[in-house]
Amino acid sequence: MKWLGDRESSNVEDRRGISGGHVAAGGGIVGLIIYLIYSFMGGSGPAPQMPQMPGQAQSTEQTPEQKAADDEQAKFVKVVLADTEDVWGKLFAEQGKTYEDPTLVLFRDQVESACGLANSAVGPFYCPGDHKLYLDLAFCQELRDRFKAPGDFAVAYVIAHEVGHHIQNLNGTSAKMERLRSQVGKTEYNKYSVKLELQADFLAGVWAYHANKMKNILEPGDIEEALKAANAIGDDRLQKQATGTVVPDAFTHGTSAQRVYWFKKGFETGDVKQGDTFNDPSLN
Repeated sequence: MKWLGDRESSNVEDRRGISGGHVAAGGGIVGLIIYLIYSFMGGSGPAPQMPQMPGQAQSTEQTPEQKAADDEQAKFVKVVLADTEDVWGKLFAEQGKTYEDPTLVLFRDQVESACGLANSAVGPFYCPGDHKLYLDLAFCQELRDRFKAPGDFAVAYVIAHEVGHHIQNLNGTSAKMERLRSQVGKTEYNKYSVKLELQADFLAGVWAYHANKMKNILEPGDIEEALKAANAIGDDRLQKQATGTVVPDAFTHGTSAQRVYWFKKGFETGDVKQGDTFNDPSLN
C-alpha cells in the first residue's frame, strides 16, 4: 500500500505507554472468539475475562528496535485512519450528511473502554459506547504470524472493518441490533450478528475502492492481502483451529468464504447500497 508521506489522522489516543504490564496477553484465538461474540452483540456492560493460556509469558519491555518498528506501524495505522476519514467524509457529504470521525486508541497489553476492560487477546475491536476503535499493535504481528495473513493491506482491511462498525453505529444499525438482542434467542441473534459483520466487511471493501480512486493507494497484491486476512478470520476456520469442530449455529462473523465474498463485493462495486446483508436471501 502506498502510504509514506500521506496525512496521518489526529484522531488517535496513544495509550501504549500507560496501558501495559498488568495483564498477560493470553487467550489467543479462543480469547478472540469469546470477546468478539461479546463485542459485536453491543459491547455493553463489563467485558468478559479473557482465558489465559498455560505458559503464556508476561509482556516484556520493548527493545529500541522493537519500539522503532512499533512507532512505524503506528504511523501506518494513522494514515489508514486518515484515509477512512477522507473516504467516508466524502461519501457522507454526497448524501447531505456529516461524518463523525471515530477515535482510534492504540494500547499495549490491556485497555479500558466504555465496553469494559479488555486485553490484547481480544484483537482489534470497536466500542459503540464511546465511538472508539481499539488496537494493540501486537495484533499486526499476530495477523502475520498466527493467522498467516501478512502485508500492510491486511492490517488496513482490519482497521477499515472496525470503521465499518462505526458507520453502522452512526446509521442506527448497531442500535437496532441491541434492541434485537432482547427479542430473539441466541441462535437467531447469531444469524443477525453474522449479517452485521459481513456488512462491515463490505464497507471495508467500499473504503478500499474509493480510497484507491481518490489517492491511488493500491499496489499489486494488496487486495489479495486483504482477502487472505478475511479468509483467515472466518468463524469456521477459527472454530476449527480453537476446538477442532465447526458449529454453524455459533457463527457470529461469517465463514471465510462469506467474508471474502462481501469484501470483494464492496471493493468491486464501491456502492454502499449494494451491501444490504440483512435482506440478502443467501444469508437466511
